[in-house]
Amino acid sequence: VPGRARPTGRCPWARVSARCQPVAVPQRYCQEVYRGHLASVHSAARNQELQKLARSHTILSPWIGAVTSRKTGQWESRWEDSSPWNYANWAPVHPSHAMTTCTTLSTRDGLWRSRFCFQLRPFICQY
Repeated sequence: VPGRARPTGRCPWARVSARCQPVAVPQRYCQEVYRGHLASVHSAARNQELQKLARSHTILSPWIGAVTSRKTGQWESRWEDSSPWNYANWAPVHPSHAMTTCTTLSTRDGLWRSRFCFQLRPFICQY
């Protein structure tokens, strides 16, 4: 179980944990501790806010709640919290369409990148 996520007064709806975990652990942690999910991003302003928040806790790119997988023969990205897919900020050549992948938010440039879900990374919970 990850260490307690560090609170921040500047973003009362989200928490960052600098403790690195494969994506399944943060998904459970966000649900059990905050009754929330890995962060979903629905605007450029929210993306920038989360990038700044993450940068204040870690230099590593944290997990957010986007998953890309093949469904009925088509590749699609979706939010693990089932919210609408109405914004994306993918880096060039992302998302990957080779296998199911999870998504990180770069603390450096704010772009999203597909990663193998078992990689150890920090994460952002929203609630």
